[in-house]
Amino acid sequence: MKVYFTSGIGADYRLFTHLRLPEGFEAVYIHWIPPQDNESLPDYAGRLSEQIDPSQPFILVGLSLGGIMSVEMAKRLQPQCTIIISSVPVSAHLPRYYRVAGQLGLGKWVPASLLKAATSVKHSLMMRPAANRRLMMDVIRSGDDRFIRWALNAVLEWDNAEVPQPLFHLHGTHDEVFPIGLTKPTHIIRKAGHMFLLDRADTTNRILSEILLPFTPSLTLS
Repeated sequence: MKVYFTSGIGADYRLFTHLRLPEGFEAVYIHWIPPQDNESLPDYAGRLSEQIDPSQPFILVGLSLGGIMSVEMAKRLQPQCTIIISSVPVSAHLPRYYRVAGQLGLGKWVPASLLKAATSVKHSLMMRPAANRRLMMDVIRSGDDRFIRWALNAVLEWDNAEVPQPLFHLHGTHDEVFPIGLTKPTHIIRKAGHMFLLDRADTTNRILSEILLPFTPSLTLS
């Protein structure tokens, strides 16, 4: 069964480097596409979903912004399940200051270069080991500035109250982007930050295996 992975803002498939799927599942990576002028997040997700083959059973997995996109794609398609990592399923789970910033249109004025610089500094200080730190620096440097600026504004203006079912949600207790106290994850990773899928890969893989087990093709066909 194909498992479609969507990465975070300005990032790509490399953030899933350490993830391992159980036998019977195939990883397929969704690639960001250029946004259209003033395109909403749900409309963009609709175009992004064209990379998915809905004729066969499939599963969606999304990290951060990719989790939000996976929720929106799941509303249009019929995945076996949706798994979000370090993300939120509904806009009400965003911090209040995100919503205020969106109402004020502040996302349109934040330079992508500033966001990338701040993210680089944070990960240079906190990301371990060095191999993960180098990976993050490479991913950040290669992020498309136009997409990052659009995505930031699109998230701030996102409005969704529908949770596709079944949905599984992995979240760290120290997530600095989406505070855990505002959302309701199904799986909590203690003392883990926003990018725990890199430095807590063993834990993430174990949880993913537990979630995916009931959807193993040989089991679902029996």
